[in-house]
This record gives sequence, structure tokens and C-alpha cells, in this order.
Amino acid sequence: MRRPALTSTLLLRRACTPRSHARATVPPAQQHARAAHKTTTAGLRSFPAWFVRGGTSNGLVIRSADLPPPSGWTSVLAPAMGSPDPRHGRQLDGMGSGVSSTSKLVVLSAPPPDVDAHVAYTFVQVGIRDGAIDAAGNCGNMSSVVGPAAWDMGGDYVREADKPALVSSSSSSSSGPDGARWWATLRLFNTNTSKVVEATFRVDPDTLAYCPAGDYVMDGVPGAQSPVTMSFLDPAGAKTGRALPTGRPVDALDLPDGTSTRASLVDVGNPGVFVAGADLGLSPAAEPPTPAAIEADAALKARLEALRRRGAAMMGMDPDTESVPKIVLLFPPSGAAADDVGDNDDGTVDIRCRAMSMGQAHKAVPLTLALCLGAAARMPGTLAWDMLRDAGRPAEAAAVRIAHPSGLVDVGTTIVDGEIKAAKLLRTARVLMKGEVFY
Repeated sequence: MRRPALTSTLLLRRACTPRSHARATVPPAQQHARAAHKTTTAGLRSFPAWFVRGGTSNGLVIRSADLPPPSGWTSVLAPAMGSPDPRHGRQLDGMGSGVSSTSKLVVLSAPPPDVDAHVAYTFVQVGIRDGAIDAAGNCGNMSSVVGPAAWDMGGDYVREADKPALVSSSSSSSSGPDGARWWATLRLFNTNTSKVVEATFRVDPDTLAYCPAGDYVMDGVPGAQSPVTMSFLDPAGAKTGRALPTGRPVDALDLPDGTSTRASLVDVGNPGVFVAGADLGLSPAAEPPTPAAIEADAALKARLEALRRRGAAMMGMDPDTESVPKIVLLFPPSGAAADDVGDNDDGTVDIRCRAMSMGQAHKAVPLTLALCLGAAARMPGTLAWDMLRDAGRPAEAAAVRIAHPSGLVDVGTTIVDGEIKAAKLLRTARVLMKGEVFY
């Protein structure tokens, strides 16, 4: 077996200390001169990449110029992540670590000429056991690192001469708690959904490089960093063309065994199948099952997958595509577990959830799924809307607070004349290593 490696520079945290803002000179971003999938003297192949954390996910950031055409991605990206690993499912021979939230990557490219964006990106989920390359949907967590990475890479994405015009010292740009610091905003075009995301992130006032240092605490990630504000523009119908693909806020999912379960099929940011835990025999008064408990319940997992597949078919999607739609169990806000309130809790939880991703119980919540749930909670008649109404939560609230196994996430949804114009939330992101991935 050939073991991938990453020759790299480890990027340690440092504070961004303002000194003088006046016309700082930014060194050009390092450009990789090595050809894509170059054969080394050891007989291995490699490509340049950054290893990053985006939200509660880890993965690679790669320039499209350093990869073969998309038709050849499977033979490069799967072994680089350590897949396929049908026997062990651990990806020990690659950059993944055996869970869906760390078997991810984004590929950066120039945006189409008719799109108002600074950079385009394609999210790729790599199947752990089968090595399948899935680009059917977007990943909000990995999206949070695209802006900072493209900013620091420069070159094809953001020219150094253009950076000062994209920077503001207004604290309102951050939508976060870090005060009057320097912030940059980039428009990102996601090729998976053909939607634009605006990312606002902190930069160093002298070098204008991305600065992850800050005091925002994101549940699921230790420590405090600067927030990355993600604004998903016109997010409805990302894959199906409609926020409610069937035109109904609630549908009946009829399975071959004769059972029927209510579900809200919603497509905002990414499509989701939302099911009330009580409808599957899970008490709404008790604490939701932990991800470990769900993983140990083979019957529950099988039923959730059957419901997901049925929901996919009703949304006009391919049930065999594992990445979308995802299925989510919903629970009312009362009795949020200690693990569900995290570091940012002020005692106000609107709804609780347990999500499945690529057949595994997610240890937090996929970000685009949280975005979808936050929007669903603002749509009359959905299961999420009903839960908030029954709990006495105001339907017009600016943000919906969602409790998940690792803590909380607040989703703000802008609705004008019944149309979802934007959805906003905060993440943190950091580049961990830069180097060559061998496969």
C-alpha cells in the first residue's frame, strides 16, 4: 500500500495586531509551479493543497489548475483522502479520518464570466468506504473557509491591487462580536448549487492577510476565533428550483412496509427531509438520542435511510445520491440536553435536531442543513414551524436558534413578500497546513 503524506508548513495561531493601516504592501500569494498530479522520484504522485478547518469540518482546498479535468478527479481525490476503505472505514492511508465531516474538499476556480463573484468553488464529498466522488450538494462548513483561502491565495481570485477596496473597518460588516476591526467581503459562486454566497472575514490591517484571531466562540470547536459571516443569497431551490419542491409544507412518506410518516421536504441552501422524532416513537419530552445511540440502533438508521430515499424521490432527486437530501430528526425546544446548549446558550433554544450525513449520525449539524431548517421554521405549515408555534416562539423572529449534539447555531433568514432573499450564520475557519498531498 502506498501511504499518502503531506509535506507542509504547520500554521500556528497568532494575534493580528494593528499597527499602521496606511497602504500596506501585501506580498504576492505563493504560486505552485508544480504540475498537477506530478510523479515524484519515489513513484508517488502529488498535488499542492491546503489542509483546513471550516466550521466543524476538515478537508482540503485545491486549485482547479492543480487537478486533472473533473472526469479524472476520482482517481486523484479518492486515494488522496484514503478511500476506498471498504473493510475498515478509517481512511488511515489518506487525509480523511473516517467520518463524513472530515472526508471533504473544495476546488477553487475562476467564476463564470456572467456571474458577479470573485471566485468559484466546487464542494466534493468523498465516500469513505466506496471512494465515490459526490458533488451533488454544497457544504456550508467548508464554504466558510473558501473566502479566506481564496483571499490569501490571490492570483486568479483576488488581485493584490484590488484588496484595499474590498476591506472595511466598520464593525457592522462582521455581524459578530469582534468590534471595529478590519473586514473583507468576497462573493463566492458555488458550482454545486449555482448560488452566490457572501463571506465576510477579518484581515490583518498591515498585511491584509486573513486573520483567524478573535473572540467569537463557535460550538463544536474549541477556543475563540474571528467570525466568518456567511450570507447565502437567494438560497431557495438550490437543487430543485423551489423552497418546497412538492408545493406542500408537509408530505406523507409511504414506505413499502405499509407505514407512512409525515415529513417536510424543504430545499433552501441544500435539500432536507425533516421528520418529527415523535413520529418515529422518540419521546418529545425526553432528550434526543445521542449520535452514538443512533449509530447503535440499526433499525432506526435503516428507517431513516428509507425515509430519506423516499423523500428524495418525491423531491425529484436521485435516491442513490447519499449526500443530498439529508434527513433530520426534529424535537421541540423543551429539555435541551447539556451537550446541546454549548458555550453560547442564553436559555433560548427554538428547536432541537439530529442529522444524518452519508449514512452516519452527525456529531453537530451540516451547516447548509441548519440553514435549511432555519428557513423551514419560518415557513407556515412545516413541521419546524409547527414546533416553534406550539412552543410559543414568535414566527417573525430574526433568527432561529437550533440545538444540535455539539451546541447551538443561530440562523437568520430574510424573507420579503414571501420570498427567501438570504440566510445568514456565523462560522470560524482556519488554514492548518500548506503543502503537497501524495497518493
